[in-house]
Amino acid sequence: MNAFDSAALGQPHAGLRPFLAQLPDSFWMPSQASSVASEVDTVFFVIYWISAFFFAIIVGLMVLFAVRYRRRREGESVAKTAHHSVALEVTWTAIPVIVSAILFVVGFKGYMNLVTPPRNSYEISVTGQKWQWFFTYPNGYVTSELHVPVDRPVNLTMTSEDVLHSLWIPAFRVKKDLVPGRYTRAWFEATEPGTYPLLCTEYCGTGHSDMLSVVTVHESGRFDTWLEQAANLYDTMPPAEAGEMLVQRKGCVQCHSLTGAAGIGPTFVDMYGHSFATKEGTQIVADDNYIRESIVDPMASIIAGYEPVMPTFAGKIKDSEITYIIAYLKSVSSLGGTDEDEAAAADGEGTETEEASTEEVH
Repeated sequence: MNAFDSAALGQPHAGLRPFLAQLPDSFWMPSQASSVASEVDTVFFVIYWISAFFFAIIVGLMVLFAVRYRRRREGESVAKTAHHSVALEVTWTAIPVIVSAILFVVGFKGYMNLVTPPRNSYEISVTGQKWQWFFTYPNGYVTSELHVPVDRPVNLTMTSEDVLHSLWIPAFRVKKDLVPGRYTRAWFEATEPGTYPLLCTEYCGTGHSDMLSVVTVHESGRFDTWLEQAANLYDTMPPAEAGEMLVQRKGCVQCHSLTGAAGIGPTFVDMYGHSFATKEGTQIVADDNYIRESIVDPMASIIAGYEPVMPTFAGKIKDSEITYIIAYLKSVSSLGGTDEDEAAAADGEGTETEEASTEEVH
């Protein structure tokens, strides 16, 4: 299993955490995997080497002057130096102006290229919220991992549900802020099939370091096939198994534990069917209707002891997917028996009663 296989299973942060300190593709930069990456790197290295050149000159002259014009003995007279040189002043003014103008032209050209997506771009909507990414494709399919075709421009229309986030794909040299109440755009054209890190670079709260995902670049002709299969994936699985995958991919486990331990939100273990006190002092039962309400309108009934921090998933999740999540919560609860199980148990009790009555008669 490679570093990104765990991400494909719904836990992107597990495989990506080692990449935060130093991306492994090279000492200086990650691999160039988009059409604009080389242009961005060119501007960076031009500025870098110009800075290194002038740094060497300035430090070298400082050392030379410190040695050449140091005071050697008491009472030594100060060496005569030039006080004015028109040629020198014109030179050290003209050279920085020319260099700055060149950098401006190259940088402005690159900037305009980065903010102007091609007209034939594939459109994907991006929503950031604490602490998860949601990528919505034209067919309505939503996932927490970005999938794109190779050699085709992709335009991301992005917004935030809560606070400032910033989407960064190092290998594509793409970084853009997501602002609540506004839409921002970023585009890229991936040139190499593979899997690449995607992360948030704007501190957005305690879960910021876990707001990690991946970009999967599909080979030519395979993206449409993947999208069609992925959109119908959950319908081909047992409901509880599909629900388990959904709570992983939707980021539910960042706040709701699967071990019974307390978290930002109530644990999923033994939640279904149990009674809880709300902040308003009422009692609620975590049944099918309550779970659905908590997903689409989480502020309606908040369990006592927890803060109202859960974002709404309305519009980001289908009704069928909610049904699968409910099935999963039933499977990890001691009171999660299905209606069929209850009916079978009732039938069993009735049979035992009839048998006992028959024995008494005989």
